[in-house]
Amino acid sequence: MHLTYGGFVIEHLTFDNYLAIFRSADWYYAVGFTVFYAVTTVFIQLVLGMIIALVLERLTTGRGWMMALLLVPWSMIVVVAAQLWRYMYDASFGIITWLLGFMGVESPLILGQPASAIAATMIADTWKATPFVAIILLAGLVMLPRDINEAADVDGAGAWRKFWQVTLPQLRAAVSVAILFRLLQAFSVFDLPFVLTGGGPGIATQSLAVMGYKTLFQDLNFGPGAAIATTTGILVLGACLLFLRMFKAQVDEEGI
Repeated sequence: MHLTYGGFVIEHLTFDNYLAIFRSADWYYAVGFTVFYAVTTVFIQLVLGMIIALVLERLTTGRGWMMALLLVPWSMIVVVAAQLWRYMYDASFGIITWLLGFMGVESPLILGQPASAIAATMIADTWKATPFVAIILLAGLVMLPRDINEAADVDGAGAWRKFWQVTLPQLRAAVSVAILFRLLQAFSVFDLPFVLTGGGPGIATQSLAVMGYKTLFQDLNFGPGAAIATTTGILVLGACLLFLRMFKAQVDEEGI
């Protein structure tokens, strides 16, 4: 079959590039790492963001200053933040390595070991993205009606019970928005691991986006690189549609 498009002649259409990546162990590792990275970081950021939002919501003075300080990590360019953390993890002069040694913890090359490199990347991502989650949840908390909480106080509900049975259900929309935005960003993570570890050591921190970049622009394998980019987009779209479907089902069930 011959197709002419834009001056180029395409001899035939094939799925060989997709078959090639589906047979690649590196692609499956990149998928597993990306999913693990996204789920883990989003969960941690959601918990920390909720704690920060609850604290800020109860502040009567200084909330504006605290929010401005909180937004500093989020406003920082990702490449700059990644380079900053790379300096702190450095084996020779990194402050984190020094602190571990000061506490008597024998610290190997943090970015040179697969497990510690993955953890280090997640910590840097959590430091940067948690303020974004906290601000979204704080906006939801401020908009909650006070009468329901006051009724719970009258009924003698404790703080923990009031949070789980009164506050959290009303925050479902804000939580869903935070999760959705963070999942989109986490599934397409590229700049942080690329600058921090280069996808290493080996392929330990190689996300799908990093793998696609290396295949396309470093190895100049345009066919497999385009296939990796396409499958990444499909996976992200599928995850978002599944999450939105689950959220809509909960809303319809509760009649919100």
